Parts: sequence; C-alpha cells; structure tokens
Amino acid sequence: MVLRAALLDMYNGESNRGIPMLTSMLASFSEDLSFERFDVRAKNELPDTSFDIYIFSGGPGDPLHKDGPWFEPYFGLIESLWQWNRDPENPRKYVFFICHSFQMACHHFGLGEITQRFKMSFGTYPVHKTHCGKEEALFAPLHDPFYIADFRRFQVVKPNMERFKAMGAQILCLEKLRPHVDFERALMAVRFSPEMIGTQFHPEANPDGLLEYFWEPERKRSIIEEHGETRYHRMIRDLANPMKIQLTFETIIPGFLRQAIQALREEPVFS
Repeated sequence: MVLRAALLDMYNGESNRGIPMLTSMLASFSEDLSFERFDVRAKNELPDTSFDIYIFSGGPGDPLHKDGPWFEPYFGLIESLWQWNRDPENPRKYVFFICHSFQMACHHFGLGEITQRFKMSFGTYPVHKTHCGKEEALFAPLHDPFYIADFRRFQVVKPNMERFKAMGAQILCLEKLRPHVDFERALMAVRFSPEMIGTQFHPEANPDGLLEYFWEPERKRSIIEEHGETRYHRMIRDLANPMKIQLTFETIIPGFLRQAIQALREEPVFS
C-alpha cells in the first residue's frame, strides 16, 4: 500500500523556492508515497485528516495575521491531528512544520511568544542543539552547531516551559549565540510529540537551487543592497560547503520521511 502525504503550501501565491524543493523531496519517495499539494492561503485549500504524513511549508508575512477564511480551519487541522494521535488505537499521523507554519504551531500550542525580529534574518547561520536536541535521532548526523538556511522577519521566543512539560514537547535547537546584543535567542526547532516536529529554519533548502537563485544578477544586487556584500558572500560560501547547508538538506526532511514511512509500515492495524 502506498502511503499518502499532504503538502500545505503557505506561500500565498508568491514566487518561492520552498514548494519546488519540497515537491522534489516528496517525489523522490514515490515508491512509498503519493502526495497532494494544497494551496492554503491563496485558494483556501486544506487537506482532511485521511493522510498519513503532513508537511506544512514556510511562507511570507505575519503568522498571526488573519488574511483569509483558511485561518481558523488551519488551526483546526493542527488540533485535529494532535487529538488523533492522542488515541493510541489510531494509526499515527506524522507532521513537519517549517518556518511560518512552525510559528503558527507554537502559537497554537501556547509554547512561546511570536514577535517581529529587530532585523530580518536572511542567509546561512549556525544553530545550537539543546540537551534534547543532542538526543534527537533526526539530528544525529548533524554537528553541533550545524548550519541552516534562515529567512524570516518573525520568531518564537520566551518559551512557556510549563506548557512544554504538560505537552511533553522539547526544544531541540536555539538561535546562534549573539553576546554583543541583548536579544533573546529564538527557538529554532521543537519536537511537539513523537509524531510532530518543526523547525524555524528551512531544512528543505537545496544548496544548488539556492545558489542558482541567488546568483541571478537582479536578485544578487537586491540582496547586497538590503543585507550587505559581506552577508551575501558568506551565504554563497556556506551554500557551496558540503558540510554545512548540504548536510542539513540531506538529513532532516529525508530523515523525517524515512522515519515516518518505516514507522507506518511497522504499525499494527487496529480493527
């Protein structure tokens, strides 16, 4: 039996690299998975709870801004998947939240505050594993710190540790250390449950695709004007380093899909 995956496109019709990269990743598992894409914000499309695996993409804008009729049903879907997995006799539903969707999931579960960053994060950065992150099987192939592609104006900060404890959720990674500024470090990855995990960054970022994208003359000029030439060239170097973004790209989403497929294949079938 081929398992079914739902890809929730949160880009609101804007041109992006995230959905093509996620589509390519899902297609590479075609022997085990079929998948459908849902254009959540632009077309008000949402999957039901009949899928086995859900990937919620990143996207632009304020994650708490209600910009369409999809908004409340979207949170309803997250809650439905959570409640489904709480019943031990139900087959598991595996979920991955990315960036914009990660922020919305953290808000939904009351795990932290969503705030606008003092300055947009744009480029490649190290992130540090917490104690729980060092025990996280999905991150085991990655160094500490490991490198990520990060593009966001918003963040999850001020974790509610009582809520984390009540849910059994874990903080897996924190933002890079910045001793020269008095800003709280953002949550960069959370395991919400054995079936649900999410990252503030973009683990689907394909270095080859991003290099081609950022080498385009107009885009290069725009990035340098907004973020500076030093930041631009550091990002290009990190994208070209196989032990940095490439390793993250090859590890997290493929690992999540392999783990989910294996677990679903091994699940007993309840009548």
